[in-house]
Amino acid sequence: MPENNLRVVARMVANPEAIDEVRSILVGLVEPTRAEPGCVVYELLQNNSDPTDFTFVEEWESDAALDAHLSTEHIREAISRLPALLAREPDIRRYSVVK
Repeated sequence: MPENNLRVVARMVANPEAIDEVRSILVGLVEPTRAEPGCVVYELLQNNSDPTDFTFVEEWESDAALDAHLSTEHIREAISRLPALLAREPDIRRYSVVK
């Protein structure tokens, strides 16, 4: 894996009553995203001690690849459905490898 690839950590916290629906929406993003050009890694994690806590760990070949991902139909649909199901705004951070 080239170290100049872009890394992303995207954390979402579901409302307790919406855990299953949020999980379903997020799981639905995994396969289409992994098929996108420029996607190197796209993993969905759920916190073992707090099932409301979901985190995507991602690696992209470039900012352009990530920006293209954010404009896909499956992401736009998820973004339209998630706000009412989340306890707070998603925390999405872009990183570069230091060493």
